[in-house]
Amino acid sequence: MSDEARRLKPVDVVVVGGGWAGSIMAKEMTEAGRSVVMLERGPDRSTAADGAYPASIDELEANFRYKLFQDLSKNTVTIRNNANQTALPYRRMAAFLPGEGVGGAGLHWSGVHFRIPPDDLRLRSRVIEKYGAGFIPEGMNLQDYGVTYEELEPFFDKAEKVFGTAGEAYKVNNEVVGQGNVFSPSRSDHFPLPPLKDVYTAHLFRKAATEAGFHPYSLPAANASQQYTNPYGVQMGPCNFCGYCSGYACYMYSKASPNVNILPVLRRHPLFELRPDCHVLKVERDSTGTRATGVTYTDADGKVVTQPAEMVILTAFQFHNVRLMLLSGIGKPYDPVRNEGVVGRNFVYQNVTTSTVWLDPKVETNQYIGAGGGGVAFDDFNSENFDHGPLGFVGGSPVWVNQAGVKAIAGAHAGGPPGTPRWGSAWKAGMIDTYRHSLRIDAHGANMAYRDVYLDLDPTWKDAYGQPLLRMTFDWKDNDIRMNRYVVDKIGDVAKAMGARDVHLTKREFGSPFDTRQYQTTHLGGGAVMGTDPQTSALNRYMQSWDVHNVFVIGANAFPQGTGYNPTGMVAALAYWAAHHIRTTYLAHPGPLAG
Repeated sequence: MSDEARRLKPVDVVVVGGGWAGSIMAKEMTEAGRSVVMLERGPDRSTAADGAYPASIDELEANFRYKLFQDLSKNTVTIRNNANQTALPYRRMAAFLPGEGVGGAGLHWSGVHFRIPPDDLRLRSRVIEKYGAGFIPEGMNLQDYGVTYEELEPFFDKAEKVFGTAGEAYKVNNEVVGQGNVFSPSRSDHFPLPPLKDVYTAHLFRKAATEAGFHPYSLPAANASQQYTNPYGVQMGPCNFCGYCSGYACYMYSKASPNVNILPVLRRHPLFELRPDCHVLKVERDSTGTRATGVTYTDADGKVVTQPAEMVILTAFQFHNVRLMLLSGIGKPYDPVRNEGVVGRNFVYQNVTTSTVWLDPKVETNQYIGAGGGGVAFDDFNSENFDHGPLGFVGGSPVWVNQAGVKAIAGAHAGGPPGTPRWGSAWKAGMIDTYRHSLRIDAHGANMAYRDVYLDLDPTWKDAYGQPLLRMTFDWKDNDIRMNRYVVDKIGDVAKAMGARDVHLTKREFGSPFDTRQYQTTHLGGGAVMGTDPQTSALNRYMQSWDVHNVFVIGANAFPQGTGYNPTGMVAALAYWAAHHIRTTYLAHPGPLAG
């Protein structure tokens, strides 16, 4: 095929990735009168097809064969614990589960929908104010976001209204209005919907946490507690607590997803075009290297195509955004030896462990019932809500019961209380005991950024298109292990108040490396972070590349360090924040939005 035949008609905006961030940005750009092409490397997906009942609630297909997830045989990451090791490809879903297809991971996420704590947005400044610069451990790359909660608040509010988020506020316009999270900042409005009802384990946890002296609240959930119509005119049905959220398209249309909440309207817009099965290879730049001219991708027929565009917005999953920047030469690659460069810097994960509490055999916990975002949490040891001074670590963790529905195969995998044999009739009895009479409590902690934890291009391994895989160098650090162990001890206090007959507290162990064989979470962040200093951030505070002004990069890649909360709420708010500044400033005067 000739170069001219491969080059398509220019459009105003090309959006790379069809998940939450991509759908938000495409909607905002079409509203601004710009023509938009969205490229999604996976297949087209819809709730009507992929959430069709009863075929969609197949645990084996969804949670063990990963029907809606990324094809790791074509593209994956390589992983090592430190720079002295040789990284190997991650070919079997386990530690984290990236999505693929229209809707991205937003189609099959759980639905927990938080606003980031204000202190987390300026964590470096806050730690220095409270404890002094010497409190920050050597090798920790602690940074501020460069944006405040007050600036983001209208966009958190907008995202919640689009998602149909259920929850209970504590303060609205600085007035105490309810029994929400006492540590949360004031809001400009209530949640769009009241909180989901407590399942029985959440009820027990709320009562025990209160007795232990903590401050429980209902998890904010993008699972509709009532019928709801969002600002785009899209309708949602009420959640029925079926338990088929994480890994599934919601057949009730109750769980927020790009496919339910945005794409039905976006697909009908005359300025929007969706192209599934299109794998983007690189962002093209002009001869100066400071302006993007479009993207090159392989289409559904395997042909290489160039799509010219006035603006390129990367909205893929966290590590795919970072990899595209590296493959495209946008931003200086990070060098951990010199602690210089920005693309690949400050890669972070989520520091999660789950403990199990067994109750009296007369107490039925009904674990098959659940909603992905439902549950009860307390934030007494999250963010800067407690005194870290005598504890010697940075960061924190919310604690919660988030019973999302334990299904048959997963229930059998859980086994029994400590000491239960791994086979035979005693194993069967223990497994039934766990399924019927236990509950799980999560310490959902933050993971800080470190100089020697980073992303780069692997020198050996390539994907199906002949391009280098992204290499992940990651391990747990003592700071984060200390934090986890401290918070998990508080779970023991709650279990005692609950009258537990047995408890298995799961704590990180010093010296135990990151294990890719065990699921932890899909909350990966950093690698192309936002900030106010181009020496330590790849993006300015408006999610715009410092080096190529018509490239914006939206995703959890922008997080300078981890947070105790799930990332989706923050990603959505940052997307609306960036879109606002593109629409109000950039489109009229293209160029850097920050100097």
